[in-house]
Amino acid sequence: MMIHSRNDRRPPSGPKRRRTPVGSALAALAVLVATGCTSGAPALAPGTNSIRDVPVKQGGSLVIGAEQEPDCADWISTCAGSIWGTYLMQAQTIPQVFKVVQQGNTWVPVASDLMAATPTTSVADGRQTITYTLNPAAVWSDGQPITSADLKYTALQIRDGKDVFTQTGYDLIDSVATPDPRTAVVTLKSPYANWRQLFGADYGVLPAHLLDGKDRNALMKNGYTFSGGPWKIASWVRGTSVTLVPNERYWGPKPHLDKVTFQFTTDTAAEFQAFASGQLDALYPTPQLDVLSQINSLGGSANMQVETRTGNLQALWMNNSTFPFDSPAVRQALAYSIDRGAIVHKLFGSLGVAAPAQSFLSPLVSAFASEDFAGYRRDPAKVQQIMTAAGWAKNGDGIWAKDGRAAQFTIVSLAGNQSRELTEQILQSQLRQAGFKMTIKNTSAANLFGKVAPAGDFQLGLWTLTDTFPEPTLDATLASTSIPGAVEGSSGINFIRAKIPGLDELLGRVRTEVDETARIQASRQAEKLIAESVPSLPLGAVPNILLTGKGVGGPISINPVQGPFWNLAEWGLAK
Repeated sequence: MMIHSRNDRRPPSGPKRRRTPVGSALAALAVLVATGCTSGAPALAPGTNSIRDVPVKQGGSLVIGAEQEPDCADWISTCAGSIWGTYLMQAQTIPQVFKVVQQGNTWVPVASDLMAATPTTSVADGRQTITYTLNPAAVWSDGQPITSADLKYTALQIRDGKDVFTQTGYDLIDSVATPDPRTAVVTLKSPYANWRQLFGADYGVLPAHLLDGKDRNALMKNGYTFSGGPWKIASWVRGTSVTLVPNERYWGPKPHLDKVTFQFTTDTAAEFQAFASGQLDALYPTPQLDVLSQINSLGGSANMQVETRTGNLQALWMNNSTFPFDSPAVRQALAYSIDRGAIVHKLFGSLGVAAPAQSFLSPLVSAFASEDFAGYRRDPAKVQQIMTAAGWAKNGDGIWAKDGRAAQFTIVSLAGNQSRELTEQILQSQLRQAGFKMTIKNTSAANLFGKVAPAGDFQLGLWTLTDTFPEPTLDATLASTSIPGAVEGSSGINFIRAKIPGLDELLGRVRTEVDETARIQASRQAEKLIAESVPSLPLGAVPNILLTGKGVGGPISINPVQGPFWNLAEWGLAK
């Protein structure tokens, strides 16, 4: 997942880790609604998925709006937490073993063209072996072949590194054998149900011949010149843009365009104005309350696609190690203070999301989810009961207090994001009525996901986690072993510092159990523990919206796992 940061779960406006009809206002705008649900990993269940396929001409350029600027481009490092870094650069330049593609009405992981054949796996004596055979045509942009040494280098950098976004899965690696340049054999200490994620969307494969023995972070963090994908990074002008040009040595289909520029436009109103004026050819905006009115104002100049069953899960993230959320009673009382249904309906109801999320698992992995958070509804009497029983009493300002400390705290989210700011204002009002004082102090995506959240330097956060593969990975977000620095040299994205008794064992079973029924059962048991502890509070699934101008062509659709620009090489200027 990414948040939109990254995880196995990453945030869209946080780190990397549901459906109703869309209204007539969207239909009038020729909206194409793409749906894709899940009935179990690794495939997403059948749905309908509309693709706007417009013939393109060769050459030309596009300028696309980007809501976030990543902090760095060293994809292994904790500084690469923003999912937008993946969208803009990583997915375009770093080869992956598996990609998620549409087959009929289903999104499934399939071996990429980096592989000569689908990787094979077997389990014996409690250990899992995975064999990768590389495509002999696969080369880096300098003409050097992509070899088994690259897989080994990448795996060990993640497994043994000290500044790693998440080591989930890679921490199980016992050895990586390279019997020849085209074959890598990875042996895991125990079975890993999510093994297809290895060398996938979160990290991909990096060039050993350029990075081994050198300072990887220094060479990559500000952009890099190598590529194993269809595009190369031509430039990254901090605060302004990222520009891509075709990788002439890419062994697959070459891009139609001569250049794509991602223009950083972090202010929602400004990006819509730039799109309306023709300065931007495409947008992937965070859904806003007034998104329909803004799109209506564009008239017939825009095409829009909406995907409501996504990998995006927006939540309130409570730092369990910091006052006042180190108190289970306060966390539980906060959950009874908020009308989540009203917030979600106000923000996303017009886009087909009408109910709050009742799990920290996104819609893409809903087969593993339960509805245990459904019991948390706004209930002032319940708040009074919980806080009083825990020894809190309201002070003269009507704020809960205990031992001379008031239940007041600061929330952090993305500055300039109208949807987040509106959510914060609603929360501020609802929480004040319940006896809590919340102040707002927002920041940039780079600062939030690259520094503040990993360091635990916050009390309450509002961001979205994005699943980057159709597999459950709550262990990366909520296992105590995923707290950054929990063990010397360890990393992870349990930014809220949650420690729930019994949870690590259950999430470990979800991670390693190969029997699907047993795996789902363990996941739902974990869900129950999570809801009882209330380490944080899920708000809702965030729909994806892609806007493209009439001059943009190609097979355009939202990949609910890999994002809107997953097939950017196929985009072009409409004929």
